[in-house]
Amino acid sequence: MTRSLIRYSKVVEIVGDILKVQVPPPVTDQGSRVAFGDLALVEDPSGLRSLARAIKLDRELVSLQVFAGTKGLSTEANVRFLGHPMRVTYSPNVLGRVFRGDGQPFDTGPDLSDDPKIEIDGPSANPARRLLASKMIRTDVPMIDIFNSLVESQKIPIFSVAGEPYNALLARIGIQADADIVVFGGLGLIFDDYHFFLRRFEDAGVFARTVMFVNLASDPVVERLLVPDMALAVAERFAVEEGKRVLVLLTDMTAYADAMKEVGIAMEAVPSNRGYMGDLYSQLARRYEKAADFKDGGSLTILTVTTMPGDDVTHPVPDNTGYITEGQFYLHNGILDPFGSLSRLKQHVIGKVTREDHGQIMNTMIRFYSGARDAEQKQAMAFDLSELDLRLIKFGRLFRERFMDIEVSLPLEKGLDLCWQTLAECFSRDELLMKEHLIDKYLPDLDAEADERAAA
Repeated sequence: MTRSLIRYSKVVEIVGDILKVQVPPPVTDQGSRVAFGDLALVEDPSGLRSLARAIKLDRELVSLQVFAGTKGLSTEANVRFLGHPMRVTYSPNVLGRVFRGDGQPFDTGPDLSDDPKIEIDGPSANPARRLLASKMIRTDVPMIDIFNSLVESQKIPIFSVAGEPYNALLARIGIQADADIVVFGGLGLIFDDYHFFLRRFEDAGVFARTVMFVNLASDPVVERLLVPDMALAVAERFAVEEGKRVLVLLTDMTAYADAMKEVGIAMEAVPSNRGYMGDLYSQLARRYEKAADFKDGGSLTILTVTTMPGDDVTHPVPDNTGYITEGQFYLHNGILDPFGSLSRLKQHVIGKVTREDHGQIMNTMIRFYSGARDAEQKQAMAFDLSELDLRLIKFGRLFRERFMDIEVSLPLEKGLDLCWQTLAECFSRDELLMKEHLIDKYLPDLDAEADERAAA
Protein backbone atom coordinates (compact mmCIF):
# COMPACT_ATOMS: atom_id res chain seq x y z
CA MET A 1 0.00 0.00 0.00
CA THR A 2 1.45 3.40 -0.95
CA ARG A 3 2.17 5.97 1.68
CA SER A 4 -0.43 8.37 0.17
CA LEU A 5 -3.23 5.96 1.15
CA ILE A 6 -2.19 5.65 4.79
CA ARG A 7 -3.53 8.04 7.40
CA TYR A 8 -1.66 8.77 10.62
CA SER A 9 -3.76 9.93 13.53
CA LYS A 10 -1.30 10.07 16.43
CA VAL A 11 -0.70 13.83 16.60
CA VAL A 12 1.78 14.38 19.43
CA GLU A 13 2.02 18.16 19.59
CA ILE A 14 0.90 21.39 17.92
CA VAL A 15 3.15 24.44 18.47
CA GLY A 16 2.63 27.58 16.41
CA ASP A 17 2.30 26.44 12.79
CA ILE A 18 4.16 23.19 13.52
CA LEU A 19 2.32 19.88 13.88
CA LYS A 20 4.19 16.78 15.08
CA VAL A 21 2.84 13.37 14.19
CA GLN A 22 4.10 9.88 14.96
CA VAL A 23 4.83 7.87 11.80
CA PRO A 24 5.87 4.23 12.40
CA PRO A 25 8.31 2.76 9.87
CA PRO A 26 6.79 0.63 7.07
CA VAL A 27 6.24 -3.04 7.89
CA THR A 28 7.73 -4.29 4.61
CA ASP A 29 10.70 -3.20 2.54
CA GLN A 30 8.31 -2.28 -0.25
CA GLY A 31 6.64 0.37 1.89
CA SER A 32 7.65 3.95 1.14
CA ARG A 33 9.17 6.14 3.84
CA VAL A 34 8.45 9.79 4.51
CA ALA A 35 11.19 12.00 3.04
CA PHE A 36 12.31 15.45 4.12
CA GLY A 37 10.25 18.06 2.26
CA ASP A 38 7.39 15.70 1.41
CA LEU A 39 3.91 17.18 1.25
CA ALA A 40 1.14 15.97 3.51
CA LEU A 41 -2.59 16.61 3.77
CA VAL A 42 -3.79 17.39 7.30
CA GLU A 43 -7.50 16.75 7.91
CA ASP A 44 -9.34 17.63 11.11
CA PRO A 45 -12.66 16.05 12.21
CA SER A 46 -14.15 19.56 12.13
CA GLY A 47 -13.69 19.59 8.36
CA LEU A 48 -10.54 21.73 8.17
CA ARG A 49 -8.03 20.59 5.53
CA SER A 50 -4.58 22.00 4.89
CA LEU A 51 -1.38 21.10 3.10
CA ALA A 52 1.78 20.72 5.16
CA ARG A 53 5.45 20.00 4.53
CA ALA A 54 7.81 17.69 6.43
CA ILE A 55 10.63 19.82 7.82
CA LYS A 56 12.13 17.50 10.43
CA LEU A 57 12.41 13.72 10.79
CA ASP A 58 13.31 12.41 14.26
CA ARG A 59 12.98 8.62 14.32
CA GLU A 60 9.21 8.06 14.27
CA LEU A 61 8.36 11.72 14.89
CA VAL A 62 7.72 13.90 11.83
CA SER A 63 7.39 17.68 12.19
CA LEU A 64 5.14 19.36 9.63
CA GLN A 65 4.82 23.00 8.62
CA VAL A 66 1.09 23.58 8.13
CA PHE A 67 0.68 26.07 5.29
CA ALA A 68 -2.62 27.56 6.38
CA GLY A 69 -1.62 27.63 10.05
CA THR A 70 -2.78 25.36 12.83
CA LYS A 71 -5.66 27.50 14.06
CA GLY A 72 -8.69 25.23 14.40
CA LEU A 73 -6.68 22.00 14.24
CA SER A 74 -6.85 19.55 17.13
CA THR A 75 -4.83 16.52 18.15
CA GLU A 76 -7.68 14.44 16.67
CA ALA A 77 -6.50 15.41 13.17
CA ASN A 78 -5.06 12.81 10.82
CA VAL A 79 -2.21 13.15 8.31
CA ARG A 80 -1.84 11.63 4.85
CA PHE A 81 1.52 11.93 3.06
CA LEU A 82 1.38 12.56 -0.68
CA GLY A 83 4.75 11.05 -1.54
CA HIS A 84 6.28 14.07 -3.30
CA PRO A 85 7.73 17.47 -2.33
CA MET A 86 6.16 20.88 -2.94
CA ARG A 87 5.43 21.62 -6.59
CA VAL A 88 4.50 24.74 -8.49
CA THR A 89 2.79 25.21 -11.85
CA TYR A 90 5.15 25.88 -14.73
CA SER A 91 3.89 26.55 -18.25
CA PRO A 92 3.48 29.56 -20.55
CA ASN A 93 0.07 30.02 -18.92
CA VAL A 94 1.62 31.30 -15.66
CA LEU A 95 2.62 34.57 -17.35
CA GLY A 96 0.29 37.37 -16.34
CA ARG A 97 -0.94 35.43 -13.29
CA VAL A 98 -0.77 35.93 -9.51
CA PHE A 99 -0.24 33.02 -7.11
CA ARG A 100 -0.45 32.70 -3.34
CA GLY A 101 2.32 31.45 -1.11
CA ASP A 102 0.99 27.89 -1.38
CA GLY A 103 1.18 27.99 -5.18
CA GLN A 104 -2.58 28.33 -5.76
CA PRO A 105 -3.87 31.10 -8.08
CA PHE A 106 -4.65 34.34 -6.28
CA ASP A 107 -6.51 35.88 -9.21
CA THR A 108 -9.64 35.01 -11.14
CA GLY A 109 -7.87 33.60 -14.19
CA PRO A 110 -8.45 30.19 -15.78
CA ASP A 111 -7.86 26.99 -13.83
CA LEU A 112 -4.28 25.68 -14.12
CA SER A 113 -4.71 22.36 -12.32
CA ASP A 114 -3.97 20.40 -15.51
CA ASP A 115 -0.79 22.35 -16.33
CA PRO A 116 2.63 20.74 -15.67
CA LYS A 117 4.08 21.00 -12.16
CA ILE A 118 7.74 21.25 -11.18
CA GLU A 119 9.43 20.66 -7.84
CA ILE A 120 10.73 23.69 -5.96
CA ASP A 121 13.91 24.09 -3.92
CA GLY A 122 16.16 22.14 -6.26
CA PRO A 123 19.97 22.41 -6.39
CA SER A 124 21.83 25.38 -7.84
CA ALA A 125 23.11 25.20 -11.40
CA ASN A 126 26.31 23.30 -12.07
CA PRO A 127 29.17 25.86 -12.25
CA ALA A 128 30.33 24.17 -15.46
CA ARG A 129 27.09 25.29 -17.12
CA ARG A 130 27.57 28.93 -16.13
CA LEU A 131 29.07 31.72 -18.19
CA LEU A 132 31.09 34.65 -16.89
CA ALA A 133 28.83 37.67 -16.40
CA SER A 134 29.26 39.92 -19.44
CA LYS A 135 25.86 41.40 -20.35
CA MET A 136 24.21 44.47 -18.86
CA ILE A 137 20.59 44.81 -17.80
CA ARG A 138 19.50 48.35 -18.55
CA THR A 139 17.08 49.81 -16.02
CA ASP A 140 16.96 53.50 -17.08
CA VAL A 141 17.76 54.39 -13.44
CA PRO A 142 20.86 56.65 -13.76
CA MET A 143 22.37 55.76 -10.38
CA ILE A 144 22.30 52.10 -11.44
CA ASP A 145 23.06 52.20 -15.16
CA ILE A 146 25.80 54.83 -14.98
CA PHE A 147 27.42 54.28 -11.59
CA ASN A 148 26.64 50.69 -10.51
CA SER A 149 25.53 48.74 -13.55
CA LEU A 150 23.26 45.73 -13.07
CA VAL A 151 24.68 42.70 -14.86
CA GLU A 152 22.91 39.56 -16.05
CA SER A 153 23.31 36.66 -13.56
CA GLN A 154 24.04 39.11 -10.74
CA LYS A 155 22.53 38.72 -7.29
CA ILE A 156 22.24 42.05 -5.54
CA PRO A 157 20.04 43.52 -2.78
CA ILE A 158 18.65 46.98 -2.15
CA PHE A 159 19.64 47.85 1.44
CA SER A 160 17.15 50.24 2.98
CA VAL A 161 15.04 50.94 6.06
CA ALA A 162 11.31 50.90 6.73
CA GLY A 163 9.56 53.93 5.27
CA GLU A 164 11.88 54.34 2.29
CA PRO A 165 10.39 54.01 -1.24
CA TYR A 166 12.19 50.74 -1.97
CA ASN A 167 9.06 49.07 -3.34
CA ALA A 168 8.53 51.97 -5.74
CA LEU A 169 12.13 51.61 -6.92
CA LEU A 170 11.78 47.84 -7.29
CA ALA A 171 8.60 48.26 -9.34
CA ARG A 172 10.29 50.81 -11.62
CA ILE A 173 13.21 48.48 -12.23
CA GLY A 174 10.84 45.60 -13.00
CA ILE A 175 8.97 47.75 -15.51
CA GLN A 176 11.95 49.41 -17.18
CA ALA A 177 14.53 46.59 -17.12
CA ASP A 178 15.27 45.03 -20.50
CA ALA A 179 14.44 41.52 -19.35
CA ASP A 180 12.26 39.00 -21.19
CA ILE A 181 10.39 37.86 -18.06
CA VAL A 182 9.98 39.32 -14.58
CA VAL A 183 9.19 36.98 -11.68
CA PHE A 184 8.03 38.86 -8.58
CA GLY A 185 7.96 37.44 -5.06
CA GLY A 186 6.23 39.38 -2.29
CA LEU A 187 7.06 38.35 1.28
CA GLY A 188 4.73 39.51 4.03
CA LEU A 189 3.37 42.43 1.99
CA ILE A 190 0.54 44.56 3.24
CA PHE A 191 -2.35 44.54 0.77
CA ASP A 192 -1.67 48.13 -0.33
CA ASP A 193 1.87 47.19 -1.40
CA TYR A 194 0.64 44.13 -3.29
CA HIS A 195 -2.00 46.23 -5.04
CA PHE A 196 0.64 48.86 -5.86
CA PHE A 197 2.87 46.33 -7.62
CA LEU A 198 -0.08 44.79 -9.46
CA ARG A 199 -1.38 48.15 -10.72
CA ARG A 200 2.09 49.38 -11.70
CA PHE A 201 2.81 46.27 -13.76
CA GLU A 202 -0.61 46.40 -15.40
CA ASP A 203 -0.56 50.15 -16.11
CA ALA A 204 2.92 49.92 -17.63
CA GLY A 205 1.81 47.11 -19.96
CA VAL A 206 4.37 44.58 -18.70
CA PHE A 207 2.04 42.31 -16.73
CA ALA A 208 1.81 39.87 -19.65
CA ARG A 209 5.50 38.99 -19.15
CA THR A 210 5.28 38.94 -15.34
CA VAL A 211 4.58 36.17 -12.83
CA MET A 212 3.70 37.14 -9.25
CA PHE A 213 3.95 35.00 -6.09
CA VAL A 214 2.52 36.89 -3.14
CA ASN A 215 2.40 36.21 0.58
CA LEU A 216 0.46 38.90 2.41
CA ALA A 217 1.13 39.96 5.97
CA SER A 218 -2.21 38.39 6.95
CA ASP A 219 -1.30 35.05 5.34
CA PRO A 220 0.34 32.18 7.24
CA VAL A 221 4.03 32.72 7.98
CA VAL A 222 4.86 29.24 6.70
CA GLU A 223 3.81 30.16 3.17
CA ARG A 224 6.30 33.04 3.27
CA LEU A 225 9.11 30.50 3.25
CA LEU A 226 7.86 28.97 0.00
CA VAL A 227 7.61 32.13 -2.10
CA PRO A 228 11.33 32.55 -2.98
CA ASP A 229 11.65 28.87 -3.87
CA MET A 230 8.59 28.93 -6.13
CA ALA A 231 9.64 32.16 -7.82
CA LEU A 232 13.19 30.91 -8.41
CA ALA A 233 12.05 27.47 -9.64
CA VAL A 234 9.78 29.02 -12.27
CA ALA A 235 12.41 31.60 -13.23
CA GLU A 236 15.08 28.92 -13.64
CA ARG A 237 12.86 26.87 -15.96
CA PHE A 238 12.15 29.89 -18.15
CA ALA A 239 15.88 30.64 -18.30
CA VAL A 240 17.08 27.08 -18.96
CA GLU A 241 14.31 25.65 -21.13
CA GLU A 242 13.09 28.76 -22.93
CA GLY A 243 16.39 30.68 -23.10
CA LYS A 244 14.80 33.74 -21.53
CA ARG A 245 16.55 36.59 -19.72
CA VAL A 246 14.71 36.45 -16.39
CA LEU A 247 14.77 39.07 -13.63
CA VAL A 248 13.59 37.92 -10.18
CA LEU A 249 12.39 40.61 -7.75
CA LEU A 250 11.97 39.68 -4.07
CA THR A 251 10.78 41.96 -1.27
CA ASP A 252 11.53 41.80 1.61
CA MET A 253 14.19 39.20 2.49
CA THR A 254 14.27 40.38 6.11
CA ALA A 255 10.64 39.26 6.38
CA TYR A 256 11.75 35.89 4.97
CA ALA A 257 14.49 35.60 7.60
CA ASP A 258 12.03 36.59 10.35
CA ALA A 259 9.70 33.81 9.18
CA MET A 260 12.59 31.33 9.43
CA LYS A 261 13.27 32.58 12.95
CA GLU A 262 9.63 32.16 13.97
CA VAL A 263 9.52 28.60 12.67
CA GLY A 264 12.87 27.82 14.31
CA ILE A 265 11.59 28.98 17.68
CA ALA A 266 8.52 26.77 17.32
CA MET A 267 10.87 23.88 16.51
CA GLU A 268 12.85 24.64 19.68
CA ALA A 269 16.01 25.16 17.61
CA VAL A 270 18.97 26.79 19.33
CA PRO A 271 19.04 30.45 18.20
CA SER A 272 22.18 32.26 17.13
CA ASN A 273 22.80 35.99 16.64
CA ARG A 274 19.77 38.08 17.74
CA GLY A 275 17.51 35.06 17.75
CA TYR A 276 18.08 34.06 14.12
CA MET A 277 18.88 30.46 13.32
CA GLY A 278 22.47 29.34 12.89
CA ASP A 279 21.85 28.32 9.26
CA LEU A 280 20.70 31.80 8.20
CA TYR A 281 23.69 32.26 5.90
CA SER A 282 23.29 28.91 4.13
CA GLN A 283 19.53 29.34 3.74
CA LEU A 284 19.97 32.77 2.11
CA ALA A 285 22.86 31.53 -0.03
CA ARG A 286 20.82 28.59 -1.37
CA ARG A 287 18.36 31.08 -2.83
CA TYR A 288 20.77 33.73 -4.04
CA GLU A 289 23.06 31.19 -5.73
CA LYS A 290 20.29 30.37 -8.21
CA ALA A 291 21.44 33.42 -10.18
CA ALA A 292 23.34 32.30 -13.27
CA ASP A 293 24.05 32.98 -16.94
CA PHE A 294 23.52 29.57 -18.49
CA LYS A 295 25.86 28.38 -21.24
CA ASP A 296 23.05 26.67 -23.16
CA GLY A 297 20.13 28.87 -22.13
CA GLY A 298 19.18 32.30 -20.87
CA SER A 299 20.04 34.01 -17.61
CA LEU A 300 18.59 34.45 -14.14
CA THR A 301 19.26 37.70 -12.25
CA ILE A 302 18.12 38.30 -8.67
CA LEU A 303 17.33 41.74 -7.24
CA THR A 304 15.94 41.83 -3.71
CA VAL A 305 15.04 44.26 -0.95
CA THR A 306 16.69 43.77 2.44
CA THR A 307 15.48 46.16 5.11
CA MET A 308 17.89 47.00 7.92
CA PRO A 309 16.16 47.42 11.31
CA GLY A 310 17.41 50.67 12.82
CA ASP A 311 19.53 51.29 9.68
CA ASP A 312 21.99 48.80 11.17
CA VAL A 313 24.13 47.20 8.48
CA THR A 314 25.54 44.80 11.10
CA HIS A 315 22.08 43.29 11.62
CA PRO A 316 22.32 39.53 10.87
CA VAL A 317 20.24 39.65 7.67
CA PRO A 318 22.09 42.42 5.77
CA ASP A 319 25.38 41.28 7.32
CA ASN A 320 25.02 37.72 6.01
CA THR A 321 23.60 38.96 2.72
CA GLY A 322 26.67 41.09 2.08
CA TYR A 323 28.90 38.01 2.11
CA ILE A 324 26.72 36.26 -0.49
CA THR A 325 25.81 38.93 -3.02
CA GLU A 326 27.91 40.92 -5.50
CA GLY A 327 27.41 44.32 -3.94
CA GLN A 328 24.32 46.27 -2.91
CA PHE A 329 22.27 49.36 -3.74
CA TYR A 330 21.95 51.60 -0.68
CA LEU A 331 18.66 53.52 -0.61
CA HIS A 332 18.17 56.15 2.06
CA ASN A 333 16.48 59.56 2.24
CA GLY A 334 14.74 58.73 -1.02
CA ILE A 335 17.98 58.51 -3.04
CA LEU A 336 20.45 55.84 -4.11
CA ASP A 337 23.64 56.79 -2.31
CA PRO A 338 26.67 56.43 -4.61
CA PHE A 339 29.01 55.94 -1.65
CA GLY A 340 27.00 53.16 0.02
CA SER A 341 26.19 51.38 -3.24
CA LEU A 342 28.43 48.91 -5.03
CA SER A 343 28.15 46.58 -8.01
CA ARG A 344 31.12 44.24 -8.05
CA LEU A 345 30.36 43.04 -11.58
CA LYS A 346 30.09 46.43 -13.27
CA GLN A 347 33.67 46.22 -14.57
CA HIS A 348 32.51 43.35 -16.82
CA VAL A 349 30.27 45.67 -18.84
CA ILE A 350 31.42 49.29 -18.38
CA GLY A 351 33.35 50.34 -21.47
CA LYS A 352 32.98 46.85 -22.94
CA VAL A 353 29.28 46.69 -23.84
CA THR A 354 28.65 50.36 -23.05
CA ARG A 355 30.05 53.57 -24.53
CA GLU A 356 33.81 54.19 -24.42
CA ASP A 357 33.47 57.18 -22.09
CA HIS A 358 31.40 55.33 -19.48
CA GLY A 359 34.25 54.45 -17.10
CA GLN A 360 35.87 57.88 -17.24
CA ILE A 361 32.62 59.81 -16.79
CA MET A 362 31.55 57.58 -13.88
CA ASN A 363 34.78 58.16 -11.95
CA THR A 364 34.90 61.89 -12.71
CA MET A 365 31.31 62.51 -11.61
CA ILE A 366 31.87 60.67 -8.32
CA ARG A 367 35.14 62.54 -7.73
CA PHE A 368 33.43 65.89 -8.12
CA TYR A 369 30.43 64.82 -6.04
CA SER A 370 32.78 63.83 -3.24
CA GLY A 371 34.31 67.31 -3.47
CA ALA A 372 30.82 68.82 -3.41
CA ARG A 373 30.04 66.99 -0.17
CA ASP A 374 33.22 68.40 1.40
CA ALA A 375 32.39 71.91 0.18
CA GLU A 376 28.86 71.66 1.62
CA GLN A 377 30.33 70.65 4.97
CA LYS A 378 32.57 73.73 4.91
CA GLN A 379 29.57 75.89 4.07
CA ALA A 380 27.51 74.39 6.90
CA MET A 381 30.32 75.18 9.37
CA ALA A 382 30.58 78.80 8.15
CA PHE A 383 34.08 78.52 6.66
CA ASP A 384 35.10 80.76 3.79
CA LEU A 385 34.38 79.22 0.41
CA SER A 386 36.58 79.49 -2.67
CA GLU A 387 35.27 80.02 -6.17
CA LEU A 388 35.87 76.28 -6.80
CA ASP A 389 33.89 75.41 -3.68
CA LEU A 390 30.92 77.38 -4.99
CA ARG A 391 31.07 75.55 -8.31
CA LEU A 392 31.33 72.21 -6.50
CA ILE A 393 28.22 73.05 -4.46
CA LYS A 394 26.38 73.91 -7.68
CA PHE A 395 27.53 70.60 -9.16
CA GLY A 396 26.32 68.69 -6.09
CA ARG A 397 22.88 70.25 -6.38
CA LEU A 398 22.63 69.40 -10.10
CA PHE A 399 23.93 65.88 -9.47
CA ARG A 400 21.22 65.16 -6.92
CA GLU A 401 18.47 66.65 -9.09
CA ARG A 402 19.49 65.05 -12.36
CA PHE A 403 20.76 61.64 -11.26
CA MET A 404 20.18 60.68 -7.61
CA ASP A 405 16.40 61.19 -7.45
CA ILE A 406 14.90 57.71 -7.96
CA GLU A 407 12.07 59.25 -10.01
CA VAL A 408 14.55 60.22 -12.75
CA SER A 409 14.37 57.93 -15.78
CA LEU A 410 17.05 58.17 -18.46
CA PRO A 411 18.45 55.76 -21.07
CA LEU A 412 22.14 55.14 -20.49
CA GLU A 413 23.41 57.14 -23.47
CA LYS A 414 21.27 60.17 -22.60
CA GLY A 415 22.46 59.86 -19.00
CA LEU A 416 26.10 59.92 -20.11
CA ASP A 417 25.41 62.96 -22.30
CA LEU A 418 23.76 64.70 -19.34
CA CYS A 419 26.86 63.95 -17.26
CA TRP A 420 29.02 65.76 -19.82
CA GLN A 421 26.51 68.61 -19.89
CA THR A 422 26.62 68.93 -16.10
CA LEU A 423 30.42 68.94 -16.07
CA ALA A 424 30.50 71.62 -18.76
CA GLU A 425 28.16 73.82 -16.72
CA CYS A 426 30.37 73.69 -13.64
CA PHE A 427 34.02 73.13 -14.63
CA SER A 428 36.58 73.94 -17.28
CA ARG A 429 38.03 71.20 -19.44
CA ASP A 430 41.40 71.49 -17.66
CA GLU A 431 39.74 70.64 -14.32
CA LEU A 432 38.22 67.40 -15.59
CA LEU A 433 41.49 65.41 -15.63
CA MET A 434 40.09 63.08 -18.29
CA LYS A 435 41.44 61.68 -21.53
CA GLU A 436 41.73 64.44 -24.12
CA HIS A 437 40.15 62.50 -26.96
CA LEU A 438 37.05 61.85 -24.84
CA ILE A 439 36.81 65.52 -23.88
CA ASP A 440 37.13 66.56 -27.50
CA LYS A 441 34.46 64.08 -28.58
CA TYR A 442 31.83 64.42 -25.86
CA LEU A 443 32.22 67.68 -23.87
CA PRO A 444 29.71 70.23 -25.20
CA ASP A 445 30.89 73.75 -25.99
CA LEU A 446 28.31 75.79 -24.10
CA ASP A 447 29.64 79.15 -25.37
CA ALA A 448 29.36 78.07 -29.01
CA GLU A 449 25.85 76.71 -28.39
CA ALA A 450 24.84 79.99 -26.74
CA ASP A 451 26.20 81.97 -29.72
CA GLU A 452 24.24 79.79 -32.14
CA ARG A 453 21.03 80.31 -30.18
CA ALA A 454 21.65 84.09 -30.09
CA ALA A 455 22.29 84.18 -33.83
CA ALA A 456 19.13 82.20 -34.49
